[in-house]
Amino acid sequence: MNGGILVVTAVPAETEALLAGLITPASTTVAPVGVGPAAAAAGTARLLALAEVAGSPYRAVVSAGIGGGFPDRAALGGIVLGTRSIAADLGAESPEGFLPLDELGMSREHLGGGPEIPADPTLLAQLRAALPGATVGAVLTLNTVTGTAETTRVLADRYPDAVAEGMEGHGVAVAAAQAGLPFAELRAISNPIGPRDRGAWRMRAAFDALTTAAAAFG
Repeated sequence: MNGGILVVTAVPAETEALLAGLITPASTTVAPVGVGPAAAAAGTARLLALAEVAGSPYRAVVSAGIGGGFPDRAALGGIVLGTRSIAADLGAESPEGFLPLDELGMSREHLGGGPEIPADPTLLAQLRAALPGATVGAVLTLNTVTGTAETTRVLADRYPDAVAEGMEGHGVAVAAAQAGLPFAELRAISNPIGPRDRGAWRMRAAFDALTTAAAAFG
């Protein structure tokens, strides 16, 4: 990939893992913007605005970091590339189940890009070519990550193409969409989605996977 790509993470440890694997660090900016979709959207928008004012705008935005993988859909220590980033808990409860905002009469303009924002096809294709072993599918963004078998089942049934979840992707996607920039999401899988069994987590493997995947950015 050429220069001008902004890669945002939630926390500095993810940034450090990516920087350790960049082949040409000067061509890509990697920066932490905070945990959760609100912090991610605000932090990404700020970095995009500063770059534009400085006369060196970015040409693409990638949300990257560790995340949980749906069992039997994404392997621990593996890389996931998102086909779309979904605000999976943004909506309303009803007797019939969860209602996303677009079913509540709100237009895409009201949602800052929509509750589901697709990855840019060209950017996604470039990442897939650079990371042929990656799992590809939808990535859910949640303010409260999944911690029970029941919630895992509900989300897996609602989004049959979902392979992973994180806390920032959709927020970053909104900032990119409002800036008119291509967007993609990359996750290294540290834990299975479901009951929180820290003994089953593979944080070191996930950070190592991020470092290896960073070569895809140049």
